[in-house]
Amino acid sequence: MSYRTNMTEFLLLGFSDVRELQILHFVVFLVIYLAGLMGNLLIITAVALNHHLHTPMYFFLVNLSILDLGSISVTIPKSMANSLMNTRSISYPGCVTQLFLFLLFAGTDLALLTIMAYDRYVAICQPLHYERVMNRRACVQMAASAWITCIVYSALHTGNTFRLPFCQSNVINQFFCEIPQLLKLTCSDSYLSEIGLLAFSVFLSLNCFVFIIVSYVQIFKTVLRIPSEQGRGKAFSTCLPHLTVVSLFLCTGFFAYLKPTSSSASGLDLMMGVLYSLMPPVMNPIIYSMRNKETKAALKKLFVRRLFTIN
Repeated sequence: MSYRTNMTEFLLLGFSDVRELQILHFVVFLVIYLAGLMGNLLIITAVALNHHLHTPMYFFLVNLSILDLGSISVTIPKSMANSLMNTRSISYPGCVTQLFLFLLFAGTDLALLTIMAYDRYVAICQPLHYERVMNRRACVQMAASAWITCIVYSALHTGNTFRLPFCQSNVINQFFCEIPQLLKLTCSDSYLSEIGLLAFSVFLSLNCFVFIIVSYVQIFKTVLRIPSEQGRGKAFSTCLPHLTVVSLFLCTGFFAYLKPTSSSASGLDLMMGVLYSLMPPVMNPIIYSMRNKETKAALKKLFVRRLFTIN
C-alpha cells in the first residue's frame, strides 16, 4: 500500500532503446497521426458543408470521426513525445486520464457502430418507417445515450482499476496505459473484481457484435430481394463501408484482449496495441471515402471549392 501511495509515475514500454530507431518511431507515428487527423477532419468538414449529407447515417459518421480523433490523440502524442525525449515515463494522473479517455472513446465507438447498424437495418428493411423512426430527435438521443453511458462505464472501469494497490512494479508493458497491463502490477486479490468487470465488458461487446450480425443478415436478405441490379448496388454501397469498419474494430480488439497475456514485455503485445488502438481510427475515413459514393462526391466537391477559392 505504501508503494502505491508513493508512486508518482509509470514507465511505458518503448519501441527501442536505439536512438535512430526512436527517431524513426517518432516519424512513423507522426505520419500516422497526421493521416488520422486529416482524414477524420475531412469527413467532418465534408458532411458539415454538404446539406445532402445531413442525414442520420452521416450524423453518426461525424460522431465516429470525432471519436477517432480523440482516440488517436490520447495515445499517439505521448508515445511520440517519449521517443523524441528518450524517456518512458507517464505521470500517475496522466495514466489515469489516458485510460479513462481511451475507454470512453473505444466504448462509444462500439456503441455508435451498433446504432449505425440499426440505422442501416431500418433504412433498407423498413424504408417506409425510416423518417419516423430515425428522426432528428431520436438520433440525438441515441448518440447522447451512447456518450453518457460510456462516460459512466469508463469512470467505473478507471476508478476500479486505480483503487487497487500497485506493488509489483511501475513498468507497463505497453506504449499506453491499458487495463490488462495495469492488472499485472497489482498485489491484491481485489483485482478479481476488475477482471469480472472486464469479462462483463467482453460479454456486452459480444452482444453488440451479435446485434450487428443479425441486423446485417436481415439487410442482406432484403437487398437480395431487390429486383434491379442498380438498387442492390446502391444498398450495398451504403452498407459495406460500415461493415468493413465494424470488422476492423472488433477483430483487432477481440484478438488483442482475448489472446493469452504474457507476464513479461512482449513484442506481440506491443504490435497488437498498435493494431487495435491506431488502425481503426486511421482507416475509418479511408474506408468511408473509398467505398461510399456520396462521401467521395462530397470530398471531391470540397476540394474543388477550396481550389477555386485559392485561385
